[in-house]
Amino acid sequence: MLKTLEAVLIPIGAIFLSLLLFAIFIAFMGHQPFDVFHSLYRGAFGTWFSWQNTLIGAAPLMLTALCTALPARIGFIVIGGEGAVVVGGLCSALVGLALAGVTVWFALPMMLAVGFICGGLWIMFIGYLRYYRGVNETISSLLLNYIAIAILSFLIFGPLRDPSTLNKPSTFAIDESFLVGNMGDTFIHWGFAYGIILCLLYWFLLHKTTYGFSVDVTGGNVKAARISGLPVPKLILSTFFLGGAAAGLAGALEVIAVHGRANSSLNAGYGYEGILIAFIARHNPLAIIPVAILLGGIKAGNGLVQRADDLPDATGLVLQGIIFVVILASESLYGRIKYFQPKEART
Repeated sequence: MLKTLEAVLIPIGAIFLSLLLFAIFIAFMGHQPFDVFHSLYRGAFGTWFSWQNTLIGAAPLMLTALCTALPARIGFIVIGGEGAVVVGGLCSALVGLALAGVTVWFALPMMLAVGFICGGLWIMFIGYLRYYRGVNETISSLLLNYIAIAILSFLIFGPLRDPSTLNKPSTFAIDESFLVGNMGDTFIHWGFAYGIILCLLYWFLLHKTTYGFSVDVTGGNVKAARISGLPVPKLILSTFFLGGAAAGLAGALEVIAVHGRANSSLNAGYGYEGILIAFIARHNPLAIIPVAILLGGIKAGNGLVQRADDLPDATGLVLQGIIFVVILASESLYGRIKYFQPKEART
């Protein structure tokens, strides 16, 4: 119980401290912090329209956060979600183009499955390099982001470019019947539902199965895991695959639910924001859901802050950066606050 309370209160305290530091920054820039916070709230959660924008922004963030959270559970820091999004979206679009004219009941699952699998394989390759070749997973995942973006740029500016897309080079559009609609009467696409479902499934997998227990044991002590007979290589590669698959699915949904084609919008920074969400949520798939909604709200409210308070577009990024630094600093508090320790350990 005390550990759960610690895992909840320390991130909340870190977020409040981040807001205080952000308020000081805003005041230093000559603006009223309360006015900025009010605009941020109205743009994120003030109306049903704002809520819909927030939930749309949260959809890919939930999935990309899983790309960092799952490998972190087994002791590795992967920041390659951006590359997995790009690869998943691009491969999904290619499948959609190849299946033009096929029934939607076959094409749509195939596009989602290919995005899921390609994103997973992209990140699993990083796990292979780490375990079998000793290549640092953080560095390799970052570099592979640039490779994925370069491949996307080559294809959309070259052999796959639709000549009609002058201002924003893109692939040809996929069949309109392959696009998933919105949820009910809202303009929230079904990617939000996919994100929640996958977070719940991954939470169950990690917390209610022997697989999840094996992952935690391996993440705690690899040598002990080997001695106990756990299949360490398979556990590492599978967690990398499942994390990357979630980000690949985010890319596929950006194609199927938002853009209808692959273009530079796949490289929108969702993978990097997912890193922040994963750390705030302490790599817990269930906690990723509210944290992604919070970060989605910051993104949604940033536009109103620009218009109402005459602040630059980077204002939201400054707030996210402050949160990230404070969250990283708060890691040193875990296990050190006496209130959260068992009574016998306080003396």
